[in-house]
Amino acid sequence: MRDEHDHDDGDDGVAAFQQHRTMLLGVAYRLLGSFADAEDVVQESWLRWSTVDRTTIQAPHRFLMTVVTRLAIDRMRLAHRHRETHVGPWLPEPVRTDGGEPLGPAETAAQRETLSLAVLRLLQRLSVPERAVFVLREAFELPFEEIGEILGLGEAHARQLYRRGRSHLGEDRDRFAVDPGRHRDLVERFLVAARTGQRDVLEGLLARDVTFWNDSGGKVSAALRPVFGAERVSRLVIGTLAKNDAVDFRIVELNGQHGLLIRLGARWQVCSFEVHDGLITGVQWMADPDKLEQVTATDF
Repeated sequence: MRDEHDHDDGDDGVAAFQQHRTMLLGVAYRLLGSFADAEDVVQESWLRWSTVDRTTIQAPHRFLMTVVTRLAIDRMRLAHRHRETHVGPWLPEPVRTDGGEPLGPAETAAQRETLSLAVLRLLQRLSVPERAVFVLREAFELPFEEIGEILGLGEAHARQLYRRGRSHLGEDRDRFAVDPGRHRDLVERFLVAARTGQRDVLEGLLARDVTFWNDSGGKVSAALRPVFGAERVSRLVIGTLAKNDAVDFRIVELNGQHGLLIRLGARWQVCSFEVHDGLITGVQWMADPDKLEQVTATDF
């Protein structure tokens, strides 16, 4: 039986695919943490859709969800091996969302949470099957029976993987629920303190056990290990900015939360924040130019 989302406009496979493209991109991006890889997966799913006999498909929505999820799982397994040789910390690729919702549903708190850079980073703790079940359940609210069918599992196994994934994320996941207004306020205060070089003020915005991650992909100079503690992180941020004569800041929406687009000389970089109890608990600094193409492609 066709569901309410599924209808092929005559023989127009392009229109049917485009109807679901945002959802498909959202699935792939949440699983992979890479916008570029997600686009590749969606393109590959289009190639499969364009050659399949669509008269045999009763539910295009479910068919495409299955194809994209399984393609993304294959990529996740390859990415895991690749990240073993990644230079420095690995962070998910940020995406600008201030122009709309390019990555699937974000109506509920759980859906928005699965899009945040903080949760995408945490999802790397999970095994590939756990991550797939968690994303399909939390972001797309699929029943466990359907998740099992998509992944080739039984319903009971899908439930078990979901419980295990939630357990592995633990209490850390609960730390990222924050009022958007308070989040933006902290970003603005961080910007002012960093721009004016007020290290003591900046340090006061950071939790004592704050963590700073810098993903450069080995392409630009960056810290090769996470930096811990408010004093060390504030000194690192101020020092990084002081090394550049031309520095510019812009507040932008990244993955549904406010962050900073920072120009250091001729290079744009991105800074996103994890916030809890009115303090910044995590700073994700993206310097890898290959992961900034989607962000910097947007007109400022």
